[in-house]
Amino acid sequence: MSDPGTIAREYLEAVPRREFDKIRELFHAQYSYTGGDGQRQDGADAGVAVAQMYTSAFPDVKLDIKGIHVAGTLAIVEFVASGTHQGELMGIAPTGRKISVPVCNVMETRDGKIIAEREYFDSALMMQQLGVMPEPATA
Repeated sequence: MSDPGTIAREYLEAVPRREFDKIRELFHAQYSYTGGDGQRQDGADAGVAVAQMYTSAFPDVKLDIKGIHVAGTLAIVEFVASGTHQGELMGIAPTGRKISVPVCNVMETRDGKIIAEREYFDSALMMQQLGVMPEPATA
C-alpha cells in the first residue's frame, strides 16, 4: 500500500466512519498537519484530533471525493465536505445548519504513510453557511 492516491483515499474514507485508530496507522511517525490558517501541528495525535473535531461538530459528515491526483510522493485530493452542524466547532455552539465546502488536501507520503498534510478550504464560506459570518456584499 505505497500508492499515495490509495493511502489518501483510505484516510478520507476512514474519517466519516470515525476509524481513528486506522487514521493514526496511516500517519507517519513524523506526520504534520497544516490547516487553512497556516498553523502547523506535529504528530499523529494532532491529525487525529482534527478528524475528531470535525466528526464531533458534524456527526453526519460526508467527504465526497471529486478527484485524486498523484505526483510522485504527493496525493492532491479534491473533495466536498458536507454535514449538519450538531456539535461545538472552534467555540461555535451547534447551529443545526448544513454546510457544503470544497476542500483541497495535499498529502505527502513516505514509507507508505502520510508524513505531511496541508488542507486548503474557504473557512469564510463555512462560517457564512453556519450563520456566524455575514454573506459578502454584492454590487
